[in-house]
Amino acid sequence: MVRGLTLKEVADEAQCSESMLSKIENDKAAPSFATLHRVATALGTNISDLYSAANSGDRVVSHAGERPVLVTDNLRTGKGIKLERLIPYSREHLLQGNIHTIAPGGGSEAIVHSGEEIGYVLEGEIELVLDGKKHRAKAGDSFHFRSELPHAYRNVGAKVARVLWISTPPTF
Repeated sequence: MVRGLTLKEVADEAQCSESMLSKIENDKAAPSFATLHRVATALGTNISDLYSAANSGDRVVSHAGERPVLVTDNLRTGKGIKLERLIPYSREHLLQGNIHTIAPGGGSEAIVHSGEEIGYVLEGEIELVLDGKKHRAKAGDSFHFRSELPHAYRNVGAKVARVLWISTPPTF
């Protein structure tokens, strides 16, 4: 039990089956970001904490080529997103920073959580969907929004898009 919840209670809160949770736990299933987010919320934590390593909060400098990368194809087939962690996984951090690398046609599912987010498009062009409204951002553009709004994004260009994305509190 986690948080005093049974596996069934966590599954119910995360809107998935106990069987699915067991498969996820044993690397037999690849959940979507939305499912992973619901599971983390049910457990009273965030996705970052599910992946956190001991003492990773002590690191001050994260060198190029040594930062962890989360590839969403492992979580959600065919969406083409890599999240390069700029801030190591740690419960102590108030911020989360990633470079999102999005393949042409790749994108995220809509999620909702507490907090605030800011992004800066380094390369390419994305479409950001906030509360059902579409917004385009290309290299050099920035955006910000409250995370309580349903939000998703996708690469609408013909080449890879890269976005510097900062949020608080850590969610992924």
